Amino acid sequence: MKNSIKSGIFGVCIGDALGVPVEFRSRDELRRSPVTTMRAMGTHRQPAGTWSDDSSLALCLVDSLCVGYDLEDMALKFLQWYNEEIWTPHGSVFDIGIATSQAIRRISKGTSPNLCGGTSEFDNGNGSLMRILPLLFYIKDLPIEERFDKVKEVSSITHGHIRSVLACFIYLEFTLEILTGKGKWEAYRIMQETVRDFLDHNPICSQEEMNKFHRILELKVGEYDLAPLYTLQDGEIGSSGYVLASLEASLWCFLTTESYSEAVLKAVNLGDDTDTTGAITGGIAGIYYGFENIPQEWVSDLVRKDDIENLCLKLEKKLFPNQE
Repeated sequence: MKNSIKSGIFGVCIGDALGVPVEFRSRDELRRSPVTTMRAMGTHRQPAGTWSDDSSLALCLVDSLCVGYDLEDMALKFLQWYNEEIWTPHGSVFDIGIATSQAIRRISKGTSPNLCGGTSEFDNGNGSLMRILPLLFYIKDLPIEERFDKVKEVSSITHGHIRSVLACFIYLEFTLEILTGKGKWEAYRIMQETVRDFLDHNPICSQEEMNKFHRILELKVGEYDLAPLYTLQDGEIGSSGYVLASLEASLWCFLTTESYSEAVLKAVNLGDDTDTTGAITGGIAGIYYGFENIPQEWVSDLVRKDDIENLCLKLEKKLFPNQE
């Protein structure tokens, strides 16, 4: 458990920063010129080691959890970032999703935080999944019903549709098993069983909605037993900004690689929403492989690395006061 917050948060930020320069590049283009280390300039013309809104909003969540669990404070932190007051890499916001932007405008008008996120089927971008990892450290010891409720509330600040909520819940349930020291395959099987059992006993969504996650949860759809996620080939994995594509891609990259660097580079080189796939993959891989196995040159390149480390230490002291 020691240094797990630092490992996870740096994992997110570095995966994000690796993807920023090539965001929106195609998979074919990245096959010809793959990302192998931190790059400068590129899509957003930012210095090497610059992270995007993915890390900014994750860091806002860490910052808020240092005080306690308070949705109003979380929403305020998101608004402060949007107004370029906190947790930007260089003092400006250069990347933000449409749904997140709309939700933050609702926050600014005084809408209750858990009602700010869009709830239509078209509001299922990856904007809550990309920032949800820090919540793991707060909910890890709660009963599963409470874990789900907290995930739903925090996702719904920007993304309130059940599909986005379920994606965040599955991601954190898997990472929770990783956090407790299980091997990746044991953790994956336990997550599948835990989530399937929870969904079977809690009517939070339709069977049709649950079936959207069949490749992850290995559900039988109709008469068909469909191929599990980890057996799929590159061409069967999406990498768009759609929340389900992002979750599948990130789990696939983690499960089919053997190191932090291999996992995040595989994620980034899928193309399209490269920073987010890198960030989501990086969060799991950071916790699993540990901070010491993240390449030191990438850590050195990371913008505001000292500020990020200090924030991680602050949350560790808040949540794990007796940890040596």
